[in-house]
Order: sequence, then C-alpha cells, then structure tokens
Amino acid sequence: MNSTESKPGKLFAKYVSQNIFAMIGISAYVLADTFFISRAEGADGIAALNLVLPLYSFIFAIGSMIGVGSATRFKIGRARNDSATDFYFGNAISWAFLISLVFVFAGAFFAEDIMELLGADASIARLGVPYTKIFMLFAPFFMCNYILNAFVRNDGSPMLSMIATLTSSLFNIVMDYVLMFPLGLGMAGAALATACSPIVGILICSVHFFQKKNTISFRFKGFSLVRLLKSCQLGISAFVGEMSSGVTTMVFNFLILSLSGNVGIAAFGVVANTAIVATSIYNGIAQGSQPLLSDFYGRNSTKNVGRILGMSIATALVVSGVIVTATNIFPSQIVEIFNSEGDALMAKEAIRGVRLYFLGFVFAGINIVGAGYLSATENAMWAFVTSILRGFVAIIACAFIMSSLFGMTGVWLAFPLAELLTMIVMIIALIRSGKKSHHIK
Repeated sequence: MNSTESKPGKLFAKYVSQNIFAMIGISAYVLADTFFISRAEGADGIAALNLVLPLYSFIFAIGSMIGVGSATRFKIGRARNDSATDFYFGNAISWAFLISLVFVFAGAFFAEDIMELLGADASIARLGVPYTKIFMLFAPFFMCNYILNAFVRNDGSPMLSMIATLTSSLFNIVMDYVLMFPLGLGMAGAALATACSPIVGILICSVHFFQKKNTISFRFKGFSLVRLLKSCQLGISAFVGEMSSGVTTMVFNFLILSLSGNVGIAAFGVVANTAIVATSIYNGIAQGSQPLLSDFYGRNSTKNVGRILGMSIATALVVSGVIVTATNIFPSQIVEIFNSEGDALMAKEAIRGVRLYFLGFVFAGINIVGAGYLSATENAMWAFVTSILRGFVAIIACAFIMSSLFGMTGVWLAFPLAELLTMIVMIIALIRSGKKSHHIK
C-alpha cells in the first residue's frame, strides 16, 4: 500500500469493508456453534457454551494483543524505514507459541476443574468439559492464526486476510453440522470444528509469503521480551476488545447464576453470542483503519490521520444506529433462533436482555474505534487507560452495583452504563491525543 499516492477515503473503504467482513466471519462461527448446540443440547448446551466463552476470549485476546501490536510496530517501522521492523513477526510467533502451551497443558489436565471454577454444575460440566479440553489443546493455532492474519493485512493484503478468515469460518460452520449431527459427536464435534478452523486460515494466509509484494520474513534472534512488551503496548486495545466480552460474560455468569440460575445463563448466552456479531463489526472498523492510521502516522501525515479517524467514528455511529434499531424491533425473532426447546421463561428474559443490553452499542462503537486509533498512533498510555476502563473496571463495577440495585434489569443495563462512562473518558483521550498530533510535524 502506498498511502502517499492513494486517496484516504478509497483506502478506508477498501480496508475497513474487507475487515468488517472478516470479523463478521469470525463471529459467524460462534453463532453457528450456538445455533447447532441449541439444536443438539438445548438450553443446557447454550449455558455450557456461555460458561466456556471467557476462556475462548482470553486465548483470542492474547493472540490479538501480540499480533495486532506487533503488526502495528511493523507497519510504523516500515513507514520509517526501520530495519529492526524485520524481527517483529518472528518474535510474535515465537512468544505466542510459548504462551499457548500453558493453555494446552491446562486443557489436557484440568478441564474439569476449569468448568467447576467457572460455575458449572454436573449437568452443564458433562457438556462443557469435552468442548473445553478440545479447543484449549488447539490454542497455538488460534494465536498464530491471529498473528499471521494481522501481519498479512498490514503488509498490504487485506483481501487475502479477509478470504482466509471467511473460508475458515465457512469450514467451521460446515464441519459443525457434519460432526454434530451426521457423526453424532455433540459438543465435542462443535469444539473440534472450531479448533481446526484456524489451521485453514493459516494455510490461506501463508500464500502471502509467495507473493512478490511480501515483505514479511521469519527472522528470529531469541525471545525478545523488550520487543514483545513494545508490541503489547500498542496491542492492549485489541486485547481488551477481545477480552471485554469474555470478562463481561464471566462476571455476568456469576451474578446471573445467583439471580435466576441456568435459565438466566441460557438467556444471557443468547444475548452475549449475538453481541459478539455487533462487536465484531466495530473491531473490523478499528482493525481495518489501523494499517492506514499507522502508515499515515509514520509518515507524519497528521491531516490524513484525522481524516481516517473521522471516517471511522462516522462509520461506527451509523452501525450503532442500525444495531440498536434492529435489536429493538426484532428481539423476539433473534431469541427464537436459539430457543429450540420453546422455553418461555428463557425467551422472555432474553428478549428483555436484547432490548436493554444492546443500547450500550451506541457508545461501544466510539470506544472500540477510539481505542484502536490510540494504539495505531502510539498513544499507548491513553489506549491502556481507556481499554482497561472499558474492559474491566467500568463493566465489573457497573455489573455489581446495578445488579444489587435492580436485579436482572440492572445486569442488562450494566453494559450500556459502563460504555457511557468509558466514552466520556475516551472523548477526553481523543482530544488530548489530537493536540499531541499537531506537534508531530
């Protein structure tokens, strides 16, 4: 990509549209899991999947932090002709593989203990343990796929990145059905389909190494902790973007179990899994604009950095309007997709949850896109503050306070309130970073 010769608007449309499709593809197979599991195992299956999702988010979050952060350093370094840039890919892959072995070990020997720790009773654990064990054994592939995808995207191949993601998602959906129903493997089949899908993504992304425009090489000079930490500084917003849904799910699971038991968990499972699709769109905007922001920033093109940020926020606001409108007009239709048993109590609670919870996406879009901008332009401190506030501090505090005051209604409204509080801080951060950028030249 030669940003000096192309119009920012055209580049933005290209990169963001392709990344939105790619991120929707990632969320599609989570929805496919939910849909097929609801058909095969009913409400207990959805509850089991929902208890496991925080682990899934944590593996993805680490991979995205290392991948997006390293790829951002790679992109900025390329724009500045920094030779040290060549070592970021090898370092990222090496560290991700090493860290992923912790998950492999935990999945192999402690899957039952993990499910118990997450709050599963005997009936839920029976379904959740095989799923947990299988997908944790494949943690190295999940992490490395995320890293390779981020580097391929930042090396000027967003189309290949999108194709890899969509193809792996389609593979997962097809194999979900084949393994769960014709072969009768139940939730273990769903886990196996999900676990194998990143291998497909890795194989397709690897095509980039045989293209003439490829500038990525695996150069390894040992495990550089300094290079890893420098990358993670810029990947923290990506980490929280992935992890926030997992943290929200885990905290809400514990609160909901005490308020309405497994029926409430199943209702939240419908809401949380549907919300992943909405979040993926904003992540697509943030990750699609990141290579452009980093490139323009590395070239000291302050004007174009501002243009890309403006287009990103405008796109997020349009998406927010569509999401909030759709979830308030069609909540019963959304819930019905995952309510194979016709559970009236679960449906009633889930419909109320969809209407209230999704109000938070009015603010979440600005927060996700803003955090991506801060990381892409080396505003590491503000990226860290806003990401930690959104993904951990605000949501946990709001969940406990609101649930104690208003019960399940408070649980549903905790997310909108946390996003609103974060947005206030985000606006301050964007103003401060904007003032800083005027001194770049």
